[in-house]
Amino acid sequence: MVRDMEILISGAGAAGLALAIDLARRGVDFMLIEQNDTPFHGSRGKGIQPRTLEVFEDLGLVDRLAALGDPYPPMRHHLSDGTMEESLLTGEEAIASPAEPYAAPLMLPQFATEAAMRERLAELGHRPYFGTRLAGFEQDDDGVSARIADADGEHHFRARFLVGTDGGRSFVRHALEIGFPGETLGVRALVADVRLTGLDRLAWHRFQFGSQASQLMICPLAGTDLFQLQAPVALDGEVDLSAAGLTALIGERTERSDIVVHSVSWSSVYAMNARLADRYRIGRVFLAGDAAHIHPPTGGQGLNTSVQDAYNLGWKLAAVLGGAPHALLDTYEEERRPIAATMLGLSTRLLDEAKQGVIRRDREARQIDIGYRSMSLSWNDAVERKVRAGDRAPDAPCLGRAGQPTRLFTVFGGPHWTLLGYEPKRRPAPRTGVRTVTIGDFIDDRIDVRGDLLDDHGYIGEAYGLEPGDWVLVRPDGYIAALFTDDDLDTKFLRYCEGVMSRDAQRSAV
Repeated sequence: MVRDMEILISGAGAAGLALAIDLARRGVDFMLIEQNDTPFHGSRGKGIQPRTLEVFEDLGLVDRLAALGDPYPPMRHHLSDGTMEESLLTGEEAIASPAEPYAAPLMLPQFATEAAMRERLAELGHRPYFGTRLAGFEQDDDGVSARIADADGEHHFRARFLVGTDGGRSFVRHALEIGFPGETLGVRALVADVRLTGLDRLAWHRFQFGSQASQLMICPLAGTDLFQLQAPVALDGEVDLSAAGLTALIGERTERSDIVVHSVSWSSVYAMNARLADRYRIGRVFLAGDAAHIHPPTGGQGLNTSVQDAYNLGWKLAAVLGGAPHALLDTYEEERRPIAATMLGLSTRLLDEAKQGVIRRDREARQIDIGYRSMSLSWNDAVERKVRAGDRAPDAPCLGRAGQPTRLFTVFGGPHWTLLGYEPKRRPAPRTGVRTVTIGDFIDDRIDVRGDLLDDHGYIGEAYGLEPGDWVLVRPDGYIAALFTDDDLDTKFLRYCEGVMSRDAQRSAV
């Protein structure tokens, strides 16, 4: 018996879970499988960047994650003379604003992030199938035939699309024979989640930061009683990852005997690599997350880039399943692969700086400025304003017509497109899957235009720089697709809809 579905996702890490959550809220039929018998229980990716926090807000779990985690603590440098210096890892300029509500990364160990994501997925009526691996697949013009193995044997499935979110050693990528070029960065390191005594939990402790070979960092993991231990090790040879072995390593590198590891909950020794898949798609099979790119851990980019891969792909798959042109799927690789290349460069640069004793996380690491201006989905030929097509759509506090405070992110939130009109002369006919919202303003202490929203403090005007009669089309993933005027609604807007939206959304609902 062959089970049919729309999408099969292989790999239930952060990328697979993000894609599953997005598809679940869109009512797409999918199956999420994971070859490991149990969820990942390590801290590996512990930083959630501001742009990813915005994604998680839309997916319905940012407050849950914030309740579990904490802001990054200051970095405390333990100097050889016994003194200490402290610095803020994220810099003094990381301050929230109306347009950017999340200023600094949230610290939360990866196992806790993924547990919260599984909880959100369960609320939407789905779960990952652990102990279930993809054994093989073949594709044709209409779909993918997959063989899936679990404790009960091998089963046959038929899906419209397959997405490999199965990590750096991706079975899907190897089966597609997609190249994974890059470099081994000449650094081997250990990472371990431990319980220890001898250090406070008020700072991220750093020892021997002047030595590339003997640096040691011990970071309290937010929301737990654990510390994450990070240290470079020799390029070959065994590493003692027992509690006694790690205590001895700490003693050697700190010249202190009071820091004692009592237990180890997870540990790993790995060689740092920077690699990028030659392609993100062949036919009906896609790669996302670590299957498409692997990063050194510096800068906290890996998990974040992976989640945003899924966020970009999810709405496009759903749209095509709903009747949008298949060419829309070509824009996934077009948009996301250059981003991964940039993030790989950033992570590698930050690793080189860390080797020299410099650790910093500037604005680029927060991923707020990621955009798609030069990409085919971004129409920049209609209107030029402060924002442009391809930019992340800024947030802005405002006032609902009924008097309640709200934000643009609340308006954008959900699986729909948003058509935002600024003091327009008319309201277009409704379209399936497109939420139309108009904005009025206070002029001379009176309401001049009866919009759905009031820009009562001018935050929308400041962030967007719009003029009366402007319309902003915001994609389901929170990026600006195009800017139009009132006169464009019956021409350019309709042409754009034909290229990216489902059959129902391409025509008026009435």
